[in-house]
Amino acid sequence: MPLDTDAIVDRRRLRRKLTFWRVLAFLIVAAVVVSIAALLAERRGALGGTSGSIARLTIQGLIRGDTERVESIERLGRSSVKAVIVHVDSPGGTTAGSEQLFDALRRLAARKPMVVVIDGLAASGGYITAMASDHIVAQGTSLVGSVGVLFQYPNLTELMKTIGIKVEEIKSSPLKAAPNGFEPTSPEARAAIEAIVMDSYAWFRGLVQTRRHLDGEALGRVADGRVFTGRQAIDLKLVDELGDEKSAVAWLAKRGLDPNTPVRDWRVRSRFSDFSFLHPAAAVFEFVGLASLARRIEDAGTVRALEQLNLDGLLALWHPPATN
Repeated sequence: MPLDTDAIVDRRRLRRKLTFWRVLAFLIVAAVVVSIAALLAERRGALGGTSGSIARLTIQGLIRGDTERVESIERLGRSSVKAVIVHVDSPGGTTAGSEQLFDALRRLAARKPMVVVIDGLAASGGYITAMASDHIVAQGTSLVGSVGVLFQYPNLTELMKTIGIKVEEIKSSPLKAAPNGFEPTSPEARAAIEAIVMDSYAWFRGLVQTRRHLDGEALGRVADGRVFTGRQAIDLKLVDELGDEKSAVAWLAKRGLDPNTPVRDWRVRSRFSDFSFLHPAAAVFEFVGLASLARRIEDAGTVRALEQLNLDGLLALWHPPATN
């Protein structure tokens, strides 16, 4: 016997209700799992996934502001690791990001014995990072130094004249948004930018003076923007010892640490980054119509990678000159 219209409507309504409660139940379960994962991650950060060992903290690539990295370093400071070996392989980055990382590592050094190992490169902001430790180990062929600050911007004035483009603007004062690259830099704008650069350079130079106990002519020799090999850096007192991670462990052993203590990686990342369930959860968000949130979850890694290419502001960055 065919169903009447009311029965069909009731069945569809019941089906929609069941779907709603199923999705709601799944979201509640997902929220509980996320909460438990957060607690476990926090506990792991507090107790230390490298409990009883030496933590190996690696700083690589361009350095910029990173609150997740700072939070991870703070969790490392609260952990039960015996000591920390910081491996640095970086050409630097923004001055603000380098200062943030330096401060975080200094707080860590106040809580744990810490030594820095320069793997291949610790230049500019990378060297600022290395100076957070009271003892710096470098390989003989490592590149170290580049004490200086850089502010670069393109000037497209001649190109715009060639192709017949002119940018017009209305601004509140002559130094607003200067320099802008679309017009010749005025003496006033150049002087303002130079003042910023020299102020940051004075801070960097003072950091080298304080942390490496250099002054006068000795400080002048290392603060002219050049990089040095590890062997040169020893004589210049930019580093304390030539060697590698074994040398760092030996230095820690002289300060009472068991030389047989295992060294284990401490990964600098978000407390949720280990939990793969967040990616399947993106499919659920798509199902219930939250497509934009799903895309944000799936594209988080891509966004982070793109952000690494965007370095704004003053740079404490070294790169070899381009050659033809």
